[in-house]
Amino acid sequence: MTLLAVAVGGRGVVDPDTPVLHADDEALLRGRAAFETLRVYGGRPFRLSDHIARITASAERIGLPQVEPGHLRKLAAEALAAAGIEDAVLRLYWTAGRERSDHPTTLALVSRISEHIEPLRARGIALIALQLGYDPHVRAEAPWLLGGVKSTSYAVNMAADQEAKRRGADDAVFLAAGDVVLEGPVTNIWWRRGRTLYTPSLELGILAGVTRAVLLEEAPALGYAIEEGAFPLADLAGAEEAFTSSSVREVMPVVRLDGTQVGSGEPGEAARSLEQALRETALRP
Repeated sequence: MTLLAVAVGGRGVVDPDTPVLHADDEALLRGRAAFETLRVYGGRPFRLSDHIARITASAERIGLPQVEPGHLRKLAAEALAAAGIEDAVLRLYWTAGRERSDHPTTLALVSRISEHIEPLRARGIALIALQLGYDPHVRAEAPWLLGGVKSTSYAVNMAADQEAKRRGADDAVFLAAGDVVLEGPVTNIWWRRGRTLYTPSLELGILAGVTRAVLLEEAPALGYAIEEGAFPLADLAGAEEAFTSSSVREVMPVVRLDGTQVGSGEPGEAARSLEQALRETALRP
């Protein structure tokens, strides 16, 4: 990540090399912080209201001080103005603040989009499946597991990413008991058979991806039906094509799963058309 600008609540824009967290901030001590990551197109954060709504819900679930949407919008605007580029990645953080304090630490970070994304999209990515082992619905039914929450307690997600790299893959997909497909460490997962797109249901406790929601809106206009549910890994493995979705990586074709080719082994038609629709939506005045 090439950091271009940082804005801090109560301080405004600071030099990106300036320390901004106290040593006893609970984001550092216990991972008690919520965050959002989104793309900026033509100087405009895409679906900023949706991301702020999600960080608000995440903060409430974690027990953080109440989010102030106007404050986050102001921080985002300050950081983007300081960065001075049209296309970027914006990250928002809302932490519990210092230990024994009820004042949150708030941050907006702007960075460049990774140069590795477009080459990956052109060739498609390889996934590995990783077992979480619990009942498919337990994350949605057990609030203490924080299903669907974006918190900075991200060690498991990063360990999954490292395991994928260790096995020569690009990313991972998590499975519940019974090999039920859930989501990736930072993505939602999709696959296609015929003109139907399949994706795990939010009832499984997965993240309600903002890009996922955009694809659900755009797919019918492209002639695709959508089925959400609890699906086994075999359905993904036997698909005609597969892809992931996320705010920064957008629509990313999947061409291999656990070392075996998915579909034709090339980026597919649904991924291409949905990527174009996503870009058009993001750039629409």
